[in-house]
Amino acid sequence: MPQAALKSSDRTPQNDIPMNTSNESPILVTGAAGDIGAIGRNVVAMLLAKGHKVRALVRREDERAENLRELGAEVVVGDLTDLQSLHRAIKGTKRIYFGMSISAAYLEATVNVAAVARHHGVEALVNMSQMTVSQMGINDTTDSPQHKLHWLAEQVLAWSGLPVVNVRPTVFLEGFFLRLGATGVRENDELALPLGHAKTSPISAYDVARVVATILDNPAPHIGQIYNLTGPESVDVDQHARAFSEALGRTIRYRDVPVAPWTEKLREFGVPQHLISHLAVMADLHTQGRYDRATDDVFKLTGKPAMSTGEFVKLHAAEFTA
Repeated sequence: MPQAALKSSDRTPQNDIPMNTSNESPILVTGAAGDIGAIGRNVVAMLLAKGHKVRALVRREDERAENLRELGAEVVVGDLTDLQSLHRAIKGTKRIYFGMSISAAYLEATVNVAAVARHHGVEALVNMSQMTVSQMGINDTTDSPQHKLHWLAEQVLAWSGLPVVNVRPTVFLEGFFLRLGATGVRENDELALPLGHAKTSPISAYDVARVVATILDNPAPHIGQIYNLTGPESVDVDQHARAFSEALGRTIRYRDVPVAPWTEKLREFGVPQHLISHLAVMADLHTQGRYDRATDDVFKLTGKPAMSTGEFVKLHAAEFTA
């Protein structure tokens, strides 16, 4: 499957970010070497550009870790499920961005972060959740194991008494439309996805990173808030395909595909079952219209609207072109 290639160095225009000087303790960014959309890496770059010290937590020493050092971050190698790793990462910090890739260990990681953050007296924690949680409750989650973990994680953070800000984005453009859709667009001029014909409002991970960096820059007004983040409009996937056509200068058509063979193909690519189950439920919820949501929270928080599908496709045109 094609890999997402959003680079913070490509998407962090210096004139978009007001500068300030800061000598406070470093801000911890977890998932800083993350893959899809590189939210953590973008947050690191944006906070550094704002004048903050940043501590980046990564799982291993590799080229991505070295790139973070080159940006100016302090890099700590560790695991969110390991308490000692978290003590090394959190000690001396006052603000945390907590984000983790889809994983069966998500709740364990959340509890670890909450416990260690409380121990060290953290003053603000920005939690990356999902918008689906807004439609869930004590009697109603979804069939996605990851959705339930996100809901439980928010409960744990609420019980912890920590000063938390929950950020709930809708589906990422980098997920379904880039990683899972690029091959079909590139090879067959079609956006072949199991999303039905309801409306959806995907958002760029870069815009989510802008929101996170804005909150961490001055978290006090945001403590206790929940922000639901969407793209600039909610339209059906045929209309998103038309945005692809306009951006790429050739006709791209949407083809709604059955979920079962689509998930089987993911299994052939070696995608973990936990993630497959989550994506299958997301596809089903799309067909039900559960992603037909639109907010202006991105604009309200950052003063700049979220990236449109067309703008996103132009940015990644090489990956959609043979």
